[in-house]
Amino acid sequence: MKKTWYLLSIAAFVLFIWACSSDGSSSDDGGGGDDEVPVTFDRGAMLANWADNIIIPSYKAFQSELSDLESTYEAFVADQSVINLEAFRTSWESAYRAWQHVSMFEIGPAESIGYRLNINTYPADTDLIDAYLATGVFDLSLPSNRDAKGFPALDYILNGLEDDDVTLVELLTNSVNSASMQDYISELLADMVSLTNDVVGQWEGSYRNTFVDNNGSSATATTDRFVNDFIFYYEKFLRAGKIGIPIGVFSGTTEVNTLEVLYKSELSKSMFLEGLDAVQDFFNGKHYGSATTGESLESYLEALNTLKDGADLAKLINDQMDEARDIVSSLNDFKTEIEAADPPVNMFLAYDEVQKVVPLFKVDMVSAMSINIDFVDADGD
Repeated sequence: MKKTWYLLSIAAFVLFIWACSSDGSSSDDGGGGDDEVPVTFDRGAMLANWADNIIIPSYKAFQSELSDLESTYEAFVADQSVINLEAFRTSWESAYRAWQHVSMFEIGPAESIGYRLNINTYPADTDLIDAYLATGVFDLSLPSNRDAKGFPALDYILNGLEDDDVTLVELLTNSVNSASMQDYISELLADMVSLTNDVVGQWEGSYRNTFVDNNGSSATATTDRFVNDFIFYYEKFLRAGKIGIPIGVFSGTTEVNTLEVLYKSELSKSMFLEGLDAVQDFFNGKHYGSATTGESLESYLEALNTLKDGADLAKLINDQMDEARDIVSSLNDFKTEIEAADPPVNMFLAYDEVQKVVPLFKVDMVSAMSINIDFVDADGD
């Protein structure tokens, strides 16, 4: 009898606990119970925003800038004046800035043709370029010529061959090698335009739907692959390429000759800042050339209610990129910073702020999104 009473008491207690825990938490009564509600986020909407409002418009803007660059060069050849040379250089700088907004999109068509390597491999091989300018014999399709073409080659020709524009105009138009030089420049531009037209054509063709429709959550899905590419760009090309390598973070020795835009080095800092703006705009889903935003990595983290040490992770990422921008903006041009001090302490401090974004992306963000990093980290980060 006592045993029966004991069992009935236990059963009653269990029923009481179940009733308390179930009260007001049913999934269909709008209650605010403690049961974890699965978070759903429309990756397809994010991919569509990326493709239609950021990637394709960025590519088309860059394509337009390259068309203008070709036109200004043709105007210079037709009327070989210092004014037209200056216009050509201004157009080159404008196109280079536009490039910073597409360099991160190394997926699909760009990946298949090695777009970034063909457009912006630096430092330029000036010995090769000098030989091609002298002989007019070259094949820009060869992988071995990637450091003798694109923006860095034009940087060397426009800003590194001569000390003043009058002499440069004379060299390009009235020297023994002027015909070879003009032909080489024309081919550099044609190569950049051809590669870009190929990439844009594929995005405006079938690749846009291929990109958007692959909206699952696996290692081969678009989101997982592109998030990896995005982080790789930030870490290896923006952080390391534009700052880390020149100041000797990895080698222990400053390497000023590895700066982007080496021969017009006052632009190195502004190109970094342009690239950082592009990264942050993409993170926030900002439409190209507009203040409008759409679904993004930022809104994905917000949907997941992702916190780090009790703070909103998306806000932490934006705040850290703002901090990095502020400290880089306060620097002199990169070449001056590197040559003024050994080690260049101020640039190392700036690099540290840029670096702080890496684990926020590479550890916290991907963990929240259940995305695995698919590239090998060789920097000890």
